[in-house]
Amino acid sequence: MVGIERLLGDLEPFIREYGAAAVMVILTGESLGLPLPGEFLLILASVLAGRGELSLPLLMLSAWAGAVLGDNIGYSIGRRLGRTIVLRYGAKIGINADRLNRVEAFFTRYGPFTVAFARFVNVLRQLNGVVAGMLKMDWKRFLVFNALGGALWVSVWTLAGFYLGTHVADIRMVAHDLEHAGAILGVGVLIAALVYLVYRLRHGS
Repeated sequence: MVGIERLLGDLEPFIREYGAAAVMVILTGESLGLPLPGEFLLILASVLAGRGELSLPLLMLSAWAGAVLGDNIGYSIGRRLGRTIVLRYGAKIGINADRLNRVEAFFTRYGPFTVAFARFVNVLRQLNGVVAGMLKMDWKRFLVFNALGGALWVSVWTLAGFYLGTHVADIRMVAHDLEHAGAILGVGVLIAALVYLVYRLRHGS
């Protein structure tokens, strides 16, 4: 709880001051691989929206725009600069060879479908666009799957946070519960994606 309380202390005044614009900027940075608390910020902002302090439609639109914009900037970086440059400068923000290899393996095996559920899984979320660009995925296909995945991710967290924000008094309790639920949801989405892929492979479609 100490970490959560510290994040709340840092982020809550920032969100109250700059609103949905802050969410957009931070999610854009997180989608580029920067070590920013994007998901937690989205949860906190949606709780505040549930209390009438932010506009929910504006929050959802800004969050979606930030996620998609960041991923597409990452796509351009990965496609234009390639793996060597990404590793050389990415090490400063936590992008190392091991993390990159794991994400590349997912993309190579599951293709564009990875883009759709990547936002629900830590590491995949941060390197989604960069790796898609490095692997020369068709940009139009990437954009479609990325936009859909971003919309689903934003909808799940903002609506959950909005609902809890209107029913639970302690904002720290809400943030704490949603943070742990995020890990469970990520695993659930990953399992569902793998089951779907196995089904498609077995039925040859």
